[in-house]
Amino acid sequence: MSIPLVVLDVREDGTVTVTVDGKRLDPDPFAPPWRRSSFGQIIDRATNDRTTPARVEVREADGTTFTDIVAARRRRSRPEPEPEPAAQAGPVFHTVEGKGFVPGEDVAVAVVTGHTDAAHSGTARALIDPAGNGADRTGEVIEVILFGRVSGTTIIRRVP
Repeated sequence: MSIPLVVLDVREDGTVTVTVDGKRLDPDPFAPPWRRSSFGQIIDRATNDRTTPARVEVREADGTTFTDIVAARRRRSRPEPEPEPAAQAGPVFHTVEGKGFVPGEDVAVAVVTGHTDAAHSGTARALIDPAGNGADRTGEVIEVILFGRVSGTTIIRRVP
């Protein structure tokens, strides 16, 4: 496989005539003529968006000539498209009720995120993951605790 030769002949007025392996390469129909400032566009078109290398020769109107090799760009692998997020329904609200509270008292609401056993000394320890509260798992039964701060009333309910 040979490397194509791209020749740019620059005229006094700054317009450029381009050939690729001896065949003329014109701008798109109705586009202005190639100019010196079109160099990047010319090279992209002559090298199929720089997927192939090319030898480039620029012939200036004053007779000077410049030659260079334009290397092909490395093809970058396209990242996999992000999967579309599943349509999320709005929040589902459940009512948890219990009796035995003092009217107007502060009632704490807790979602059970796990269970633990008490040690032989009667103490218990829980490790809490602040990232998950257990309430966002769809289709699972969760437990909710209502705890009266004054009365000490404790209600535990399972919510589907």
